[in-house]
Amino acid sequence: MRYVIIGNGPAGTAAVEGIREGDPRGSITVISDEGVANYSKPLLSYLLARKVKKNQLAHRPENFYARNGVELRLKKKAVKLEAEKRRVALSDGPPLSYDRLLIATGGAPLPLKIPGMKAQGVFTFTRLEEAEELIRYLKDHAVREAVVVGGGLIGLKATEGLLGRDVSVTLVELADRVLSATFDRRASEIIEGALKKEGCRVFLKNTVAKIVGDRSGRVKEVVLQNQRKVPCQVVIQAVGVLPNVGWLKGTEVRLDRGILVNEYLETTAEGVFAAGDCCQAPGFFGGPPGVFPIWPSAVRQGKVAGLNMAGGRKKYEGALVMNSVELCGIPTISVGLTDPREGNGFEIVESVNEKKGVYKKLVLRDDRIVGALFVGDISRAGVYTGLIKEAVRTGDLKGHLLKESFGLIHLPKDYRKHYVIGEGIEV
Repeated sequence: MRYVIIGNGPAGTAAVEGIREGDPRGSITVISDEGVANYSKPLLSYLLARKVKKNQLAHRPENFYARNGVELRLKKKAVKLEAEKRRVALSDGPPLSYDRLLIATGGAPLPLKIPGMKAQGVFTFTRLEEAEELIRYLKDHAVREAVVVGGGLIGLKATEGLLGRDVSVTLVELADRVLSATFDRRASEIIEGALKKEGCRVFLKNTVAKIVGDRSGRVKEVVLQNQRKVPCQVVIQAVGVLPNVGWLKGTEVRLDRGILVNEYLETTAEGVFAAGDCCQAPGFFGGPPGVFPIWPSAVRQGKVAGLNMAGGRKKYEGALVMNSVELCGIPTISVGLTDPREGNGFEIVESVNEKKGVYKKLVLRDDRIVGALFVGDISRAGVYTGLIKEAVRTGDLKGHLLKESFGLIHLPKDYRKHYVIGEGIEV
């Protein structure tokens, strides 16, 4: 069996492991348009802030590919799928034939469409090569001021990295708060306050209308939508990410916002699977399929796709939106539905300790936890995530859920067995 994986991110590497569980002998070829074996994108902001070195970015050991019998082809790009012939055309070299194909091409930054984008000093921040180019530019041009366009996770991590290099940062966000797609208003305000304490200027309900260059073609300022001018030598665009699927248009693979898949992560082309940020998959709570550009979903989808490529029939349980990130020294985690619209049967349980800077929130529906949001203290977050995944009824738990004393003893007896294992232990 010939397996080909396009993409070497978390979905692609997890797929290798899934394939090897079901087929220890088939050939596996992994294609990547990047020049390094593997790295953790969530660590790019730490590289920018000089908290980690390049050799600390890998999320798999050096011998991962050799140990799994993988042929890794770097700096190769898939440009055309010929599904009827079961082969993929590459940017150079002969086409690559397959019996089973996984498309895990990830996402690409959504470009700003404004005047001045071609000025020197405009960057994206989603790949290692982009981060390295930014770092070189910061050094070569003694950059003092930067503007980050976009207040989502990528924008905030870029902001944090720049602040760590003593660069003055202005963050511009079109919404009325940062992290509007991930956090509720209270959590967003906590993070915004922390950014401001670090010296970051935050402009909300605004965006960059124009980038202005100097005579040498380098960025010297941006003009905001409200006509305010902000001096800067670097602009980072972080307004969103789109599934990297343009090369599949006109093929047997059906597209919507991403690659449409069934519960086995199979596409509409025979023998072709998809996983990760390019994939439009079922959600954990049902509803229409969606694109879930987060690391845990990519890993899980890759693993399930790999198992099924090797002959399994593992159903994907649906993507549970989950983000765990530290921002300005504040640990945060969000799981599931964290900011639902009022009504629709949702119940909110909250705990706020302003003195300690701690905010905890649970979202319940039909006596089950469907969302959890923690800022400042993420202890026991794994327990709440487990309760969400297992759809455990809260019942009498409700009054204890956010108390400091909440723990194993409060969980339903039949559920405690998930956490306590050992001879002679009664749970």
